[in-house]
Amino acid sequence: VFQQVFGIKELWGIDFFWIAAIGLVLLTALYTIFGGMKSVLYTSVLQTPILLLGSLIILVLGFKELGGWDEMMRACGAVTVNDYGDTMTNLIRSNDDANFPWLGALIGSAIIGFWYWCTDQFIVQRVLSGKNETEARRGTIFGAYLKLLPVFLFLIPGMIAFALHQKYIGAGGEGFLPMLANGNANADAAFPTLVAKLLPAGVKGLVVCGILAALMSSLASLFNSSAMLFTIDFYKRFRPETPEKKLVGIGQIATVVIVILGILWIPIMRSVGDVLYTYLQDVQSVLAPGIAAAFLLGICWKRTSAQGGMWGLISGMVIGLTRLGAKVYYSNASEVADSTFKYLFYDMNWLFFCGWMFLFCIIVVIVVSLATEAPTTEKIQGLVFGTATKEQKAATRASWNYWDIIHTIIILAITGAFYWYFW
Repeated sequence: VFQQVFGIKELWGIDFFWIAAIGLVLLTALYTIFGGMKSVLYTSVLQTPILLLGSLIILVLGFKELGGWDEMMRACGAVTVNDYGDTMTNLIRSNDDANFPWLGALIGSAIIGFWYWCTDQFIVQRVLSGKNETEARRGTIFGAYLKLLPVFLFLIPGMIAFALHQKYIGAGGEGFLPMLANGNANADAAFPTLVAKLLPAGVKGLVVCGILAALMSSLASLFNSSAMLFTIDFYKRFRPETPEKKLVGIGQIATVVIVILGILWIPIMRSVGDVLYTYLQDVQSVLAPGIAAAFLLGICWKRTSAQGGMWGLISGMVIGLTRLGAKVYYSNASEVADSTFKYLFYDMNWLFFCGWMFLFCIIVVIVVSLATEAPTTEKIQGLVFGTATKEQKAATRASWNYWDIIHTIIILAITGAFYWYFW
């Protein structure tokens, strides 16, 4: 964003990427360390309307520059993305598509979605901050409405940027987007390029603030949830008598360690690929299956043992790290011979790999659980669906009404409409 919007390439002879990346991480760490969860929630609430307003302005000005919705669909629909006739406007692609086969997307996205929205402390901490079950549920439904907006925040502006790029090249001039060293348009630069070239100065600054606030909010959530997990699940477990005040201090130290690890990870992140979205999906597709398998069986099957869950998580971590290591190695190696290992851990489509890895982790959890002692009824009471008491079921039923059902149906209908239009 800084490089595209403000044209800052270097500062004091240092690549500005590093100054911005490390600076933002450190600034975010400071207010998270001293502000905790409250600071995370306040910044999330403040940045959302700024980002929404800025993206709405980009949509309007982008369509004005391009010539409207139909022109965008025509330009994007004219470009095929594979040998099977699918274009850039198709969400559902051939099952032989190299990047997003429809069956892989159905399986892989469900696994990644379940892991992220249902088990990741990053998200779960927001639900747990609700005063009761009704608040938590309705907060989640409102979150689902907000989650529909990225179609207009990122998907449509991305299509506008691509269509403008095609239009500029077709007119014989330079493309709208900056180019990478390999000759491809820089996909990561689409949003900041729209901001830099279409928005007036004052609004431009506002949107950049919104983008940075969104980034810092995500970082703050990560720091806070990671520190809390370490403090409560590890430190307090081994030292249960630790006073609350000292636990806060331990959480702050844990945050500092996580910040350092995050900064050290940046070079690895940059070596995986040119497109940031591809990197994120690669990492999520190997992180999600082990956690999703252990959690799903843990809440659905009373026979799942602690050992089964642990070995499911360990197997997922080992396979995931192997896949990630293979990605870093093969992406940077010049000439490598084909092998079964290379096919499984590098060549296989990331969505299909996610599905097979999930199945493998489920098998590990089941086999180890059956081979070890079953958990006692007291140990899993209230943690597995089959153990809910009549009182718990009654409390859950009393926490929702027909309005929750209506809003859920509306969200599903809008989601279905998106898929139908971009089929």
